[in-house]
Amino acid sequence: MSSGSHRITLFAALLALGGASLWAQMPNPYGAPIGLEVARKPLAAARAEAEKNHWTMAIAIVDTSGNLVYYEKMDNTQIASASVAIDKARSAVLYKRPTKALQDGLAAGGPGLRILRLQGAMPVEGGQPLLLDGKIIGAIGVSGDSSEHDNQCATAGVAALK
Repeated sequence: MSSGSHRITLFAALLALGGASLWAQMPNPYGAPIGLEVARKPLAAARAEAEKNHWTMAIAIVDTSGNLVYYEKMDNTQIASASVAIDKARSAVLYKRPTKALQDGLAAGGPGLRILRLQGAMPVEGGQPLLLDGKIIGAIGVSGDSSEHDNQCATAGVAALK
């Protein structure tokens, strides 16, 4: 084996090992579905993060079945963000992982392209499972700015439950 092909094989092995973490779902079990009062906390934190940065966002909270529990769309948020936020939240709870993991898997190509066939998978950063006492109780989805900014707001929402 030549030095160049050995490096390619080593790189492929490292990529496969690193990519495996993208496919690993959260080990957390599902808990009781999030209720309205609890859903208001992560949404308020995500909205506060958006307002602090002058971003207009749509923010959705879904329960463990992916059903909408709480939703807000800030004034002047693009119309498409309304459904995208809900889709991000549903994807995060149904697949038990942040939607960034799906985005990264798709970007890696190869086997990651299978994500395109997963029903309800939204491979765009900005959706995250919500945990309470180590159990997934729902998810938050945020859309309206760049996916990195969407995720920053979703992360603020997740932190509100800790």
